[in-house]
Amino acid sequence: MSDGERPTWTIYDSPVGPLTIVAGPEGIRNINFPGRAAPPVEAARGPLLALAEQLDAYFAGHLRAFDVDLDLRGSALQLLVWRQLLEIPYGATTTYGELAGRIDGNAYPEGLEPFMRARVVGAALGRNPVPVVVPCHRVIGADGSLVGFGGGLERKRELLELEGVVLADRAARPVLDSEQLGLL
Repeated sequence: MSDGERPTWTIYDSPVGPLTIVAGPEGIRNINFPGRAAPPVEAARGPLLALAEQLDAYFAGHLRAFDVDLDLRGSALQLLVWRQLLEIPYGATTTYGELAGRIDGNAYPEGLEPFMRARVVGAALGRNPVPVVVPCHRVIGADGSLVGFGGGLERKRELLELEGVVLADRAARPVLDSEQLGLL
């Protein structure tokens, strides 16, 4: 692997905690919250200025959509789900079920009952390699509650509030794991 193909990583100090960012020659590969993953061994530490500038603007409330190259790697269905996330406007939310309904039924595994699609979408969101930029935080439970976010529900709340989302009383309390399946 030549230096031009070698991934680069950095840590961006955000208001929601330090984000470890990994980029390759094709674009941003990963954004990880603390404790989620270490940079790849073959990666070199270096600045990722374009994304850092956009994150600065986002956290200052000035940037509504990111304009960076992404190197998303996942299954065909995961890629479809992640692309749909990019369509959710800044300051808006959708539910797992609504998001599942935006994806062509033929993309789901054969025989999967339609009511199970929201769970499949939830699993894909849990594997989103670039949270914040690919805004999985904008997906909430059917009753408006905050469920399922790899960075933790408090960070999800902070990101939504930064975007001006008014959270309902139900969303104000984290949902217990035992309650989450019914809310997708």
